[in-house]
Amino acid sequence: MTQQLPGHLAGPLMATYSRLPVSFERGDGAWLWSVDGRRYLDALSGIAVCGLGHAHPGVREAICEQASQLVHVSNLYRIPAQEALGDRLCDAAGMERVFFANSGAEANEAAIKLARLRAHGRGIQRPEILVMENSFHGRTLATLTATGNRKAQAGFEPLVSGFVRVPYDDLGAVEIAAGNRTNIVAVLVEPIQGEGGVVVPSAGYLAGLRELCDRHGWLLMLDEVQAGMGRTGKLFAYQHEGIRPDVMTLAKGLGNGVPIGACLARGEAADVLGPGSHGSTFGGNPIACRAALAVLDALAADDLPAHAAAMGERIRTGLRDALADLSGVVTIRGRGLMIGIELDRPCADLVATALSAGLLINVTAQRVVRLLPPLIIDNAQAAQIVDTVAHIIRDFLCVDATDAAITPEA
Repeated sequence: MTQQLPGHLAGPLMATYSRLPVSFERGDGAWLWSVDGRRYLDALSGIAVCGLGHAHPGVREAICEQASQLVHVSNLYRIPAQEALGDRLCDAAGMERVFFANSGAEANEAAIKLARLRAHGRGIQRPEILVMENSFHGRTLATLTATGNRKAQAGFEPLVSGFVRVPYDDLGAVEIAAGNRTNIVAVLVEPIQGEGGVVVPSAGYLAGLRELCDRHGWLLMLDEVQAGMGRTGKLFAYQHEGIRPDVMTLAKGLGNGVPIGACLARGEAADVLGPGSHGSTFGGNPIACRAALAVLDALAADDLPAHAAAMGERIRTGLRDALADLSGVVTIRGRGLMIGIELDRPCADLVATALSAGLLINVTAQRVVRLLPPLIIDNAQAAQIVDTVAHIIRDFLCVDATDAAITPEA
């Protein structure tokens, strides 16, 4: 039996995670049960992955049926489920081609390679991709470099060259970069920054980027790994602004827990990658694609993007009402069921506090409580999220204020 070590270490596992003191053995919809029988309301969805909740019958049946027939062959052969999924995604997104990978980082790697290969085909030998401060695109070396988080990058130098960084939600900064850099070939941007603190850009930001990319001949590449698949109230977050990217990446909610990523492209970008230019052993295998097809079926059948929009508005309104008198709450923001509550101080301790109260949440960007509930939550579950989060934030801010009041001056 594996020896359980103290803290975040457990037997043979590398210490890459600070794990909470709980293990889950089953789930049903928005609920999870721990090995000791306690029930938890999941307001995190495996970090925006299980949009249909846990043990969704359509996904479960698709996986079981496919597993009984064929789990994997390879991309040396045609895979009918992969072709069907590609058709569905391209039709829904207004795209033309798709490459399937296993994760969001791999999907973003494909987008980065596509942009570079297109640039070389146009005679640009040292292409640059414009990326944003406070962004997150993955933990491979290229996507880590694209990520605007110095803490995540520290210790992994030398990073990859070929990226130019500007502030998020600042079209003027993009204009200045365009005037100063002649080798920019693409913009890689999240329509909503998730890991960066659920930062929603100003209305017109994506449309402005679309216009700038068209003017300069750049590719507009949208990272919808966290914001996509219905989470923001539309199937894809860019649809709120009525634009289309040249390249879009997906993962997380696409497989409802089965690892799958996708890089979609249209126009000139659709035909850049050819045989031998990119690949994946596992990407788009039969079982992953069957799961993703079941996800698309459920999203459409139950109109879950619209449901996410309504539930998200209910939660944000409830939290604003419940926390309106607290000066320590900076803002409550988000779109659909992608919600952030920014406090005026670090609040990582709230994750464990919420766990004790039977709720799974996350804190990102040090001061932002992040809520990513399953898209299938009902009114009672939304109310429970509001009540629990409001209670723990209120206690946290009041205790901090009391501590500050009784601390003697130095």
